[in-house]
Amino acid sequence: MASDLHPARGAVLYKHMSEFWSGDLGLTLVTISLVILIFVITPLREAGLPGRLLFDIIMITLMISGALTVNQSRIATVLILVTVLAGAAVLVAGRIHPTPFLHQLGSLLSTVTLLLYVRIVLLVMFRGGPVTWSRIQGGVCAYLLLGMAWASAYQFFEQSHPGSFQFVTAPADIDQLTSKLTYFSFGILTTLGSDIAPIHPFVRSLTLSEAIVGQLFPAILIGALVSMAMQSRSKS
Repeated sequence: MASDLHPARGAVLYKHMSEFWSGDLGLTLVTISLVILIFVITPLREAGLPGRLLFDIIMITLMISGALTVNQSRIATVLILVTVLAGAAVLVAGRIHPTPFLHQLGSLLSTVTLLLYVRIVLLVMFRGGPVTWSRIQGGVCAYLLLGMAWASAYQFFEQSHPGSFQFVTAPADIDQLTSKLTYFSFGILTTLGSDIAPIHPFVRSLTLSEAIVGQLFPAILIGALVSMAMQSRSKS
C-alpha cells in the first residue's frame, strides 16, 4: 500500500510543478530573484554584507523544478541536474575552504549552469499558447542570465590568468571580484561601457561576443514574440 502512495505523491508534485511553470508565477519568481541578486545582493557582497546564499538556494530550487517539468529529453534533464548540483557543491566548498582551484571550478560550473538556465527559461517561454506577460518576463530573465553567465566566464579567466582585466581599484577578495565583473558584464551587454578594461586577447574576444549578443538578443526575441502573437491571432 505504501509503495502505491509514493508514485501518487510524485505524480501530484510533478503536476504542481508543471502548473507552477506553465503559468506566470515561475518566471516571475525567477525574474524577481535575479533582479534582487544582481542589483542589490551582489553590490552588498562587495561591501562584505551577507545575503547571497538565500537567493542562490532559491535560484537552484526554481531551476531544478523547471528542469524536471520542461519538455526535454531525459539525458538533458539529468545533465542539467548534475551540473546544477555539482556547481552548488563546489561553491559551498569554496566558501568553507577557499582555494584557487575551487574558485576557478566554481566559476566555470556557474557559467555552464547559467547557460543551461537560459535554455530552461527559453523552453518555458516558447511553449505553446498565446503571448502573455509571462513570456515577456522570460525574455528579461534570459537576458539577465546571459549577463551573469558572461560575468562568471570573465571571473574564470581572471582567476586563471590574473591581470586579464585592468581595474581602477583591484578587488580585494572573491566577492569584490564577482561584483566588479558583474558590473562590467552588464555594462558590455547593454553597450553602456565600463571603467574596467579587458587586457587578455581572449577576454577581449569574449567581451565583443557579449556586446554582439546584447544587441541581437532583444531584437530576435521581439521578432519571435511578434511572430507568435500573429500566429496565435490567426488560429483564433
